[in-house]
Amino acid sequence: MKKSTLTWALPLAGLAATSLIASERLFNFAFKRVNYVPETSADKQKYADAYYAYVDWYKKVKKEKWFLHEHDPNNRMVAEYIPAETPSQQTVIISHGYKGNGETMANFAQMYHQLGFNVLLPDDRGHGESAGKYISFGWLDRLDYQEWIRQVIERSSQDVKILMFGVSMGGATMEMLSGESLPKQVKAIIADCGYSSIEAELTYLLKRQFHLPKYPLEPLVSTISKRRLGYYLGDVSATEQLAKNKRPILFIHGDKDVYVPVGMAYENYAATHAPKQLWIVKNASHAESFWINPKRYQEHVEEFLTTYFK
Repeated sequence: MKKSTLTWALPLAGLAATSLIASERLFNFAFKRVNYVPETSADKQKYADAYYAYVDWYKKVKKEKWFLHEHDPNNRMVAEYIPAETPSQQTVIISHGYKGNGETMANFAQMYHQLGFNVLLPDDRGHGESAGKYISFGWLDRLDYQEWIRQVIERSSQDVKILMFGVSMGGATMEMLSGESLPKQVKAIIADCGYSSIEAELTYLLKRQFHLPKYPLEPLVSTISKRRLGYYLGDVSATEQLAKNKRPILFIHGDKDVYVPVGMAYENYAATHAPKQLWIVKNASHAESFWINPKRYQEHVEEFLTTYFK
């Protein structure tokens, strides 16, 4: 090899190797499961006492453990089911956020329980008690939620009415689920601060949190995702799924969200052709809309359900 060729080839090889190492680390940081729930962001520490009061309620309330693929340790999914105080034909299935679990949705579980719902709280793939080496950011989880829906119907009467609800990654999961063929028992969807796509969210966070450009890291991470999870990041779009949605849907998003930018809520709303509502919560950061005013949050949910949950 000529000296002139070596002059540019060696730095390029070094850059390529560095990019590959960085993309592997980024994939593991973002996608690999962790067996603990990380601390909440600093702006929501002020709600800690209220949050743990909900958790105390959750731990004491009567619950049943439900499973998918119970005897397959590599695919076993776990959920907690809280029956309504009095027999009810209304069930809400709640999808938690990134690196959370069913228990982290205790506040919403209590809210819906007080509204007379049975409540099902799954741990998603790679979270809590459920199996999985990696977090799928909602795309593979949507398939599990189809199974949870079938299980609710099988354990209830055919007249059961199901509400799908999720926050953050859980909100995006519900949006991705919305484009699938859903049984008639699923009456409505509520998605709180969900992203428009995994690719857009990762690209946004690369720039905001790490001050890194999309290229070459996002395509490399996408290739790792394809090899380990079965899909390229660009193949997954909440907005494309929402374009196929036929269920009434309420979008909720804080106008000060810097983790999932509020513009994504407008994208998701615009993509939806089914009956829809959009509530932008003033001064709320990411997943803070409930905590700013729980009473108003519940009232807004009830208003939506009165109109569409029939």
